Amino acid sequence: MFEQTGVATREMVMEKFPPIERINKGPVAVVECYQKIPCNPCQTACPFGAIQIGEDINEIPRRDEAVCTGCGVCVAKCPGLSIMIVDGSKSPDTVEFRIPYEFLPLPAAGERVVGLDRAGEPICAATVKKVMNPPAFDRTPVITLEVERKYLYEFRNFRREAEARG
Repeated sequence: MFEQTGVATREMVMEKFPPIERINKGPVAVVECYQKIPCNPCQTACPFGAIQIGEDINEIPRRDEAVCTGCGVCVAKCPGLSIMIVDGSKSPDTVEFRIPYEFLPLPAAGERVVGLDRAGEPICAATVKKVMNPPAFDRTPVITLEVERKYLYEFRNFRREAEARG
């Protein structure tokens, strides 16, 4: 299925997420790399050594959730836009996601957007909490969004309301 659609199955996604207890403790990276390709910017970027690929840069990255602080440096450095930060510690009803976003115009804090699943289908409403776009991110802004907790494993991206109408 993945090879034909490019959309990860629920089982594939669940293998990449840390246990809910870790998500509820605070921010942690979710590295959704599913294929071996020559790449290692996430390992190089992580100041804590929480993401390891090893000597063969074709290997799939492994995240050590006990070491990961959820700092998010890896999010903007991943050329495949495969990393997001998930934080379930702020509310029993919502989860915060920090995701890379390379479309213009950028959303604004407070904006309501349409949450999308991995296939790009609308699944929920989400609220933009913060937009980060410093030069160090090399033109890959990172958007923090608040999403209902029930979409923790489905949410992966968003589109702006104007795009939904357009």
